[in-house]
Amino acid sequence: MKDPSRSSTSPSIISEDVIINGHSHEDDNPFAEYMWMENEEEFNRQANLLLKQFLLVAQIEEELWEEEFIERCFQEMLEEEEEHEWFIPARDLPQTMDQIQDQFNDLVISDSSSLEDLVVKSNLNPNAKEFVPGVKYLNI
Repeated sequence: MKDPSRSSTSPSIISEDVIINGHSHEDDNPFAEYMWMENEEEFNRQANLLLKQFLLVAQIEEELWEEEFIERCFQEMLEEEEEHEWFIPARDLPQTMDQIQDQFNDLVISDSSSLEDLVVKSNLNPNAKEFVPGVKYLNI
């Protein structure tokens, strides 16, 4: 019966291809494991370049998001203005004396009995002095 520790798949100690620390005895350069460091400066330069490009792309993306946000706010403001009826002097102010008189007539109380009731129920003092802006009155 065969010993499982001596199977053909396991490396033999007798074999000349003994691997120590990941290297065979046949390696000419004992520092082959560290050869990647030879190009470390180039690697760092490329890594820094990629990092700068990434930061630039992130900055551009942020600016695009900001522009889109401002555009949406502006569009919402325009829609809000369209929803509300705003005062436009050229449209809303009367242009002729006839139009002014018509508006004034609409404001006059037409029922004379309601006008008399208003005067009777008033809390105003009919004997009070006339108010003049900027003049101080003393109670004597």
